[in-house]
This record gives sequence, structure tokens and C-alpha cells, in this order.
Amino acid sequence: MLIPFSMKNCFQLLCNLKVPTSGFKNQVKSGFILQSISNDVYQNLAVEDWIHDHMNLEGKPVLFLWRNSPSVVIGRHQNPWQECNLNLMREEGIKLARRRSGGGAVYHDMGNINLTFFTTKKKYDRMQNLKLVVRALNAVQPQLDVQATKRCDILLDGQFKISGTASKIGRTTAYHHCTLLCSTNRTFLSSSLKSPYQGIRSNATTSIPSIVKNLLEKDPTLTCEVLMNAVAAEYAAYHQIDNHINLINPTDETLFPGINNKAKELQTWEWIYGKTPKFSINTSFNVLDEQSHLEIKIFIDIKNGRIETCNIEAPDHWLPLEICDKLNSSFIGSKFCPIETTMLTNLLLRTCPGDNELHSKWNILCEKIKGIM
Repeated sequence: MLIPFSMKNCFQLLCNLKVPTSGFKNQVKSGFILQSISNDVYQNLAVEDWIHDHMNLEGKPVLFLWRNSPSVVIGRHQNPWQECNLNLMREEGIKLARRRSGGGAVYHDMGNINLTFFTTKKKYDRMQNLKLVVRALNAVQPQLDVQATKRCDILLDGQFKISGTASKIGRTTAYHHCTLLCSTNRTFLSSSLKSPYQGIRSNATTSIPSIVKNLLEKDPTLTCEVLMNAVAAEYAAYHQIDNHINLINPTDETLFPGINNKAKELQTWEWIYGKTPKFSINTSFNVLDEQSHLEIKIFIDIKNGRIETCNIEAPDHWLPLEICDKLNSSFIGSKFCPIETTMLTNLLLRTCPGDNELHSKWNILCEKIKGIM
């Protein structure tokens, strides 16, 4: 059952308390089930951060249900250029977010349910949560063949992945979040999570591709609403709390003081791209010159999302060495992103007005570089 979240005083007793007050146990029961009214990935990730940072979870577990408009969410230690098709995502308006937990990249849309289980560090148990989800699925459809695996996934019919797992373990609190594929756009899922970029060398965490399937494809009655209610009911029964899904607004500063600053931080270039572990690009491409193909080699080192070293090698007769050196030095220190490259290209072209042939070659190089960003 959905109810508006009007129990602010009770909820706020959970926050910023190291030791519960004398009236705490009488006013607040043993946990909460929350559901976001927002479909913004940054706002919902901010709720996770806020609960983790501010809530006293001792004996008060929390389940958070949320869904997002089309987004790709990468793990804390991942490389977006290695995990995603960034050009496609820009064209389709698919957001990119970096969460604070580990794990692999996932595609979110309104057909993908997100479940976050908050507990104390001592009571953190991913397998217990996944088994709870399996029980919920079997409660609404006993014929479903769903099983939690040792890798903390949930498989349908022994082969189709319908849920993946990630987690964050803090000093005293922890959360485990997982997805549940209900009716997601599988075309966008597969295309968004397939990187077209070549020659990337990185020690970042890499995702493991899996065969996926929507639960709605198995049974058309398994809608997102049905599944969320089922998980909430199973969670309430397991933790012996009221089976109420409390609707929350992730932008409500009276309920979550400071949360909008958390959401803004999650949207910054410095967090999404700048937190990428150091990596390098080693690639090449051919250009046509008087009916023959010439090879252009590109070597780039990127640290904190910015170009640390750049070495573009082109045949001297096609592009003079001093021009290549100028191009190389100009990129150092800039963000590894197509917008900044375009700005640099336009600036550099002004330094050699009137040389149309040079402009053409310069543009070819910069377009190729933007193609790997």
C-alpha cells in the first residue's frame, strides 16, 4: 500500500543519532520502506548517500525502492569510456552517473526496479536480501524459476540475468543495492553498455557481460508495480514492520537537509569523469592522401579525466612535425571530452588563418580524437 511520507518527525529521529533517545523506540518501529517519487538518477543516488551518511540504522533497517529515466550508472572505480557508448548516450539523451558503490555498469529506465537495502555493517547480508527478492517473486508467480547465485546475481530459468548487485560498506552502516529487470528497453540496454572505443588500457573495474531477460517477457502480469509491492510485502513480513510504502521526494530539504548539494555533486564532470582511474589510449586510424592510405597513431594518457600526455604521430609530408607538436602540447591539461576538443580545435585554427589544407588535416585529426571521447 502506498502512503504519502508524512511521518517526518519519526523519520528524523532516525537521523544524526548515535544513541537513541528514551522515546525513540516507542515512536519509531523497526524499519521503513521508502519509494522515491522522482525518476532522476542523481536525486535517487543522493538519497542513498544521505541515508548512509545520516541515519541511525541500529535495529532500524530501510528498504528504498526507486526507478530512473534512461540512464547508465557505473561503479565507483569504473571507466565510462570503457563501459559505455558515450556518443550514443549523448544522441539519445541517456544520462551517465557514477555511484559511490563498487561493481559494474548497469542500464536504468522505468522498466528497471532498483532496490536498496540499508542496515548496520554488522547485519549486512547480500544473500539474505537476494533470497528475500526470490521469495517475493515466487509469491506472485510460484512457477518462476528464479535463483540467487554465488556471484550475488539472480537468474531466471538458470541462464538469464534479471538482477545484479553492488554495495557500499561504511564504518558502521552499509547498503546493498540490486536491480530487477521488469520491462526495460533491452535494445538500449545492450547498445548503451557496449563500448565502441578501441585501444583503452586501464586497471579500472570492468563489467562482465550477461544474457538478460525481462520478467514481463516471461509473464505479462509481472509489472513494476506488482513486483515492487511484492518485494515490499516480503520485506515487511521478514522484518516485522508495517507493509507501507512511504513515498518520498528526494529534493525535500526539510526531510533530507543538504541532499540537493549531494545531487549536484553527483552531476559534476569532476565526479562522473574526473574520478575515472588513470588510463591510456593507444590507437590508430588511416587517412586517404592522393589515393594512398596513411596511418596516424595516437597515444594519450588520461589522469583524473584530463589529458596528461598526448602524442599524435603523422607522416611528416602529410602534417609537419612542428604542427603535430603544437597539437600535442595544446591538448595537455584539457578535459578528455569532445566539447573541450572542439573548443581547442577552433582556437588552434585561428593561429594559422588562410591555410585551408592545414585546416582540413587539423580537423580530420581532431574529429578522430573526439571519436574516442
